[in-house]
Amino acid sequence: SRILGSAPYGNGYKSFSSLCIFLIRLRSLAAAQAVRAAGTRDGQFRVNSAYLVLDHDVLELNAQIQYPDNDRIRTALQESVTLVFDLEVSIIRPRRFWFNATLLDTTLRRELTYHAVTGRYVLSNDADVEQESFATLDEALDRLGHIHDMPVLVQSQLGAGPWQVAVRASVRRGRMPAPLRALMFWSGDWQRTSPWYTWMLTL
Repeated sequence: SRILGSAPYGNGYKSFSSLCIFLIRLRSLAAAQAVRAAGTRDGQFRVNSAYLVLDHDVLELNAQIQYPDNDRIRTALQESVTLVFDLEVSIIRPRRFWFNATLLDTTLRRELTYHAVTGRYVLSNDADVEQESFATLDEALDRLGHIHDMPVLVQSQLGAGPWQVAVRASVRRGRMPAPLRALMFWSGDWQRTSPWYTWMLTL
């Protein structure tokens, strides 16, 4: 026989326990997401996505890069240090019985500076030609992190496929005022490089 009322109490207790467990897990998940978000803002650096499109026999690169946004970068720019942002693109043809054939090994180089007078972040190419300026560092890094339809190779140069494509980004210090060159904080190892983002290309 069953005592009346015991089942409802038991089910309610189980429901309450399940709710507590759910809330604990939800709180843990929120905390983990907050840590990951902070890591992205403070220093996470990677190529989130990249792909090639074929337009009129020309291969064009599209990519999204997560650049680190931290106090070190802000301080460097505000102290008149130029930061160099490189995007390396490599295309190889894998070979089973010989060395891989390198079809493309190129670098897109851009430089970011801060103009104290105007309070704007200026993005230039490697020829020191001004391209764009931004009100905030976040806007400048967002622009740097979005590559749209960058021509990299003519299709006729590919030969037989398939091919392996690799993309990675890096940031390092460039020009700096003379007084800062002697500081250990800006030593030659001040550089960050993302992991390679690779995929196989077939046409």
